[in-house]
Amino acid sequence: MGYHDAFRELEDMSTRLNRLLTRQSSSSGTQDESMAVAQWAPSVDIVEMNSEFQIRAEVPGVEKQDVNVSVHDGVLLIAGHRQQGKEEQGHRYHRSECMYGSFARSFRLPDSIDEQKLTAEFKNGVLIIHLPKSERAKPRSIDIKIS
Repeated sequence: MGYHDAFRELEDMSTRLNRLLTRQSSSSGTQDESMAVAQWAPSVDIVEMNSEFQIRAEVPGVEKQDVNVSVHDGVLLIAGHRQQGKEEQGHRYHRSECMYGSFARSFRLPDSIDEQKLTAEFKNGVLIIHLPKSERAKPRSIDIKIS
């Protein structure tokens, strides 16, 4: 299975998991309970380079301390919370299109990733997760002598 196929499968699994979480929580009670699982999901880009993949999640307005990144049984989970702005004296919202509350995205990592070397950085409202490829998965060039 190529890297492109592995990450397509990752996206499919993420979509199914998000649907499953929403369906389970909405069937168990009120709308507020279903929203507690994940009220929105950040958009992500998945980029492949020679030595690593990167997942770049857009989380504008989210503080670094309100984001959690973890790996469990080969699944990367990005979860957190964006606080809704407080209404101030003399201010009145006429439209509020920004999503607030809890968010979550999950991705099954391909076997070619070295899970022990994952790192993350937070820059200008973008969470960048570095997923280094294991040494055996990195592309190599081999010269073959013709006899």
